[in-house]
Amino acid sequence: MTARENVELASQITKDARDVDETLALVGLTHRADNFPAQLSGGEQQRVAIARAVAKNPKLLLCDEPTGALDYQTGKQVLQVIQDAAKQTQTTVIIVTHNSAIAQLGDQVIRINDAQVQSVEHNAHPTPLAEIEW
Repeated sequence: MTARENVELASQITKDARDVDETLALVGLTHRADNFPAQLSGGEQQRVAIARAVAKNPKLLLCDEPTGALDYQTGKQVLQVIQDAAKQTQTTVIIVTHNSAIAQLGDQVIRINDAQVQSVEHNAHPTPLAEIEW
């Protein structure tokens, strides 16, 4: 399936789906819409996955290790796409990660250890992505 077909498929399972081309534009993949996964970089493939999720117009977006298999720069780009998409679509995002630096982005941070909640912190001033290093 091409990137466009992948997002279209996700759009077909919901009544209130976002426009496929607008969603691909949101994640910066308009120019790659007709490409197959083997023709996309790891970061582009990750952005197709984000577009597929956002296309369904969810109220909640769950991201499990969205940067786990990516290099540093691509990881930051993917986080920026998630942040931008969440703001533009008014979507709540939960990111599950082992990368504690990413927690600085969140409005609320829940730390879990051995299946137990260790702390719940409200972050009144999330750190801008450009200032986060890992």
